[in-house]
Amino acid sequence: MTDLLITGGTVIDGTGTAGVRADVAVDAGRIVAIGNYLPGNEVRADRTIDATGLVVAPGFIDMHAHSDLQILANPDHTAKVSQGVTLEVLGQDGLSFAPIDDPTRIAVRRQIAGWNGEPDDFDFSWSSVAGYLERLDQGIACNAAYLVPQGTLRLMVVGTANRPASTAELEQMKSLLAEGLQQGAVGMSSGLTYTPGMFADTTELVELCKVVAEYGGYYSPHQRSYGKGALEAYGEMIEIARESGCALHLTHATMNFEPNKGRGVDLLAMIDQALADGVDITTDTYPYLPGATTLSAILPSWSAEGGSDALVARLADPADRERITYELEQVGTDGCHGCVTDWNTIEIGGVKNPELSGAVGHTVAALAVEAGQTPAEVFFDLLIRDNLATTILQHVGHEENVQAIMKHPTHTGGSDAILVGGKPHPRAWGTFPRYLAHYVRDLGVLELADCIHHLTGRPAQRLRLADRGLVREGYHADLVLFDPAAVRDAATFDNPRQQAEGIPWVLVGGVPVIEDGHRTNALPGRAIRRSTQEETR
Repeated sequence: MTDLLITGGTVIDGTGTAGVRADVAVDAGRIVAIGNYLPGNEVRADRTIDATGLVVAPGFIDMHAHSDLQILANPDHTAKVSQGVTLEVLGQDGLSFAPIDDPTRIAVRRQIAGWNGEPDDFDFSWSSVAGYLERLDQGIACNAAYLVPQGTLRLMVVGTANRPASTAELEQMKSLLAEGLQQGAVGMSSGLTYTPGMFADTTELVELCKVVAEYGGYYSPHQRSYGKGALEAYGEMIEIARESGCALHLTHATMNFEPNKGRGVDLLAMIDQALADGVDITTDTYPYLPGATTLSAILPSWSAEGGSDALVARLADPADRERITYELEQVGTDGCHGCVTDWNTIEIGGVKNPELSGAVGHTVAALAVEAGQTPAEVFFDLLIRDNLATTILQHVGHEENVQAIMKHPTHTGGSDAILVGGKPHPRAWGTFPRYLAHYVRDLGVLELADCIHHLTGRPAQRLRLADRGLVREGYHADLVLFDPAAVRDAATFDNPRQQAEGIPWVLVGGVPVIEDGHRTNALPGRAIRRSTQEETR
């Protein structure tokens, strides 16, 4: 007798092999039997799901999520679970909320309000990675793993200064990192176009990655450039992995901006050579052309030295405004990946200040024409009036690069999704069904079984999960049931908060979080820890 029996579906198990007709029995949150015609044979169940015409696959693993606060503040989390996501990796891009002290929490919360929002009356009672994971254990919609954010470590120890860490400071950061890994973090992230993480030099990053390697974790860098200097930046990350012995996960592995048109193959050649040399590398991408970040991210790094208050003062200073404008429009800032800013590609995605809501959905160039101002004047005005919380869509991608990279055998899926704002990127609701609909069914870029492997079994291997990521007896029953002919991302750039179609069932630990296409009130997710890769029950 089991809790649940899924009958009549086609099981695609996450290994890359073709699907087979099979029933799946679940008991106590685990898959206990897989076979043909289990009902009435050796298995009876309290509940049966008829999966005729559906694929039964492992739940999708989002290797790059920005749900750090939203997964707690808005536990419904329909955007993710309705896509079939049963595990997401938080703590991305070098800035998050553990480990942290009170002054750093204030600074980080302000700096990445555009990523996480600023939930009212939110309980920030934790300071350690262990404390954050324990908060997740109180009940979330899907499971979550966590990366120690290098930029937060640097902010706590070094501050906002643009200088190398001293020997004592580096040792303190290494100690904090080791403690976070001991408490369950799966690795370390960095944001090397964001302050203050970008102030770390290669030597500092190598030393931190040596600690990550000692604990069997991986390094997930947002590197120094995805634009003019992208290949050089990828090369630096590969050399860090080579020198430190640390596994490397090249997150949102894109080749964007005009200088990189058609150069995805050059990145893949670099990765292939490193793999041949024995470097452990994986990647993730989102299946869209535009990227998303904060409006302040495109500023030159010198302007942010000293913290957010110092930055806002510079944005109001005529001489600093003139210098920033020149670098944005004539030279190309490090924040904008070395590329000259094209204001026609910068679309406002979200604002905190309700007085600015009319800017959402418009480019900076269009807003400037409407206001009779220069684009730079609109840019400065938005940043100051919105207290740096403005988010943007950046229309800088190339389809040939997206397709080439997603076909590579290192590839996994990552939404890089910002869930807040008036007009978030549609990847927040549509990443995983878009892979299945657009790139599998419509274009045939990936075969269905191979795509599911990219989204399940392969990322589970990177996370070193012994019993997740596959439909296999003894594994956790994190499952998604979808119609391969009907699955579709309904989210668009004009209307981004639209639930995907063709995904009627999603189970986390055998508990339905999506049932007949609707969100249940279940919160069966827990933190996934590096030390045991088991959630605390």
